[in-house]
Amino acid sequence: MNLDVVKGDITMQRVDAVVNAADRAMRGGGGVDGAIHGAGGPDILRDCIERFPNGLETGQAGWTTAGRLPARYVIHVVGPNYRIGERDRALLVSCYANALRVADELQIRSIAFPLVSAGIFGWPKHDAVRAAVDTIRATETSLHAAYIIAFDDATHQLVSAAL
Repeated sequence: MNLDVVKGDITMQRVDAVVNAADRAMRGGGGVDGAIHGAGGPDILRDCIERFPNGLETGQAGWTTAGRLPARYVIHVVGPNYRIGERDRALLVSCYANALRVADELQIRSIAFPLVSAGIFGWPKHDAVRAAVDTIRATETSLHAAYIIAFDDATHQLVSAAL
């Protein structure tokens, strides 16, 4: 599988699935979650409510429609919230591994990831990059391409250096 970094907006990526860094309720929120729900429209929220009436636990993943996004699916992962003391790195790693497992179940070929938990959830960015790169590389998958989407230049440089 090819792994690369792209500077840009995850909601604009032309891939089979984009990964959403959601909270446990899976009802939209801030950061990447708010951007995906905003750009994708109400179909994503409707699908979240139907598929996940009780949300998801930290580290878990599930998929919904992508609504108006260019992608076909949104794979939602619930990242650990570092700011409130959820600092078990295994939970962060499981977000990536579980997203890749869901991608294989959907038989997709390409996926775009944000840096899970590195925004409003406060995970230290250097470690978030390492967790993403190492886990995506180490997880066996039938995907052809995976992209880490960096919203700004500093993040793009960090991910590029890790790759």
